[in-house]
Amino acid sequence: MKKYAIIISVMFLISANVLAKSPQEAIDFFNKYTMYANNYNSELLELYSPDAKIIREVVKPTGETEEVIVPSKRYFKELKIGQKTAKLRKYKNKYRNITAQEVPDGIKISAERQPSKETYWLKMYQIVQETNSGYKIKEEMMQTKVQSFLKHKTKGE
Repeated sequence: MKKYAIIISVMFLISANVLAKSPQEAIDFFNKYTMYANNYNSELLELYSPDAKIIREVVKPTGETEEVIVPSKRYFKELKIGQKTAKLRKYKNKYRNITAQEVPDGIKISAERQPSKETYWLKMYQIVQETNSGYKIKEEMMQTKVQSFLKHKTKGE
């Protein structure tokens, strides 16, 4: 009986170690994401799943929020163009309060984001999944005060 208790304890410790490691790996992935984004690295696109769900939660002047789903193909196209403009403007984001926790469909990385030259912080999260080629962003939500996103909201959303 004691032998089984030892085996079960060892299995529990091994599985707990594996589970505890995944959120840290996700934070390491997020640090890589931040480095790529803030250095305008074209490899940034490789960190996304081809069918990633991209959400922009527009914070209106009243404080209300409205969610806009951006089709991934359009987002990837605009990201390529946006990186060039961001580089010229030296635009970067700062992040704080970065956490990672397991969720049913991967690991959710949450943080607060401060855009360049702003004093406010906005919420954001990414859900990442492990693939054969490393973690990929399956879903991303970033709050924004850029109201023009509301013009792109498609009917039926």
